Amino acid sequence: MEHNLSRRTLLAAGSALLAQALPVRAADEPRAADQPPAKGKVKVVIFSKHLSFLEGDALAAKAAELGYDGIDLTVRKGGHVAPERVRQELPPLAAIIHKHGLETPMITTDIVDADTPYAEDILKTMAELGIRRYRWMPSGALKYNPAQPYPAQLDRIKPRIAKLADLNQRYNVCAMWHTHSGVDFVGDSIWDLYILMRDFDPGRIAVNYDIGHATVEGGLGGWGNSFHIAAPRVRGIAVKDFIWAKDARGAWKPQWTPLGEGMVKLPEFLKMAAECGFEGPMQQHFEYPLRTPEASYAAMRHDLGVLRAALRQANL
Repeated sequence: MEHNLSRRTLLAAGSALLAQALPVRAADEPRAADQPPAKGKVKVVIFSKHLSFLEGDALAAKAAELGYDGIDLTVRKGGHVAPERVRQELPPLAAIIHKHGLETPMITTDIVDADTPYAEDILKTMAELGIRRYRWMPSGALKYNPAQPYPAQLDRIKPRIAKLADLNQRYNVCAMWHTHSGVDFVGDSIWDLYILMRDFDPGRIAVNYDIGHATVEGGLGGWGNSFHIAAPRVRGIAVKDFIWAKDARGAWKPQWTPLGEGMVKLPEFLKMAAECGFEGPMQQHFEYPLRTPEASYAAMRHDLGVLRAALRQANL
């Protein structure tokens, strides 16, 4: 742990010196051709997992340079903030991000329920910083047993959600269940989230709707149905794209693609989001292969441009 902290400290210090040495573009200087288009009403943030090779000032500076409104910080094992160090690490990192004119409207955690180690430390710290939303329930955390009735299994989960809702109430924060796709995992179909959450305050227990995963689960029209049933408690949206393709063994698998090149019907989806009054945050995810930092930056500029254009079209 001491080694990791030293590495983070050195990286942050070095990045700060580098940032001071970089030229600052004057306000009346013409925009470069590769700069992202003008920002809209909905805040678009970058999921910090995709900039895991940057720390501290370098992370914030790059997110700002790319044109994002903020950062969805990973506060989890192996993330930008270690859960056991959240009281020490999150406040200074949030301050650095804000120094660069960015927001931290949400964080991503490994919290499964109120008994997850360091859950209360995370909620207390984020609340003190004015961060009101966090992603919970990582992919695959809860799995159905096909040999048992599904309704009974959902009933056994509800008390755990109730306990987390009480903890969220104490700190005035909201937990957003991130929707995924897969086999036998609770929440992937999204209809089960309606059953699990319908008795809880959407200001405390909510959904982070991933349109990429939702389209995997319901490619023709199921994604629209699932959004309509989830919409009253959607407090965040994640954006990505994919196509179906065969792997080396001939099995059909989702293959993630740049935004606008796959099956996600982005204009139609954003129109629905606008009609239900969605206000953000909207997160960009990059699951397709990005082997170098330069490739990552190029992909982020491309996908952000596509998303900004679609948001303007939807008046978001």
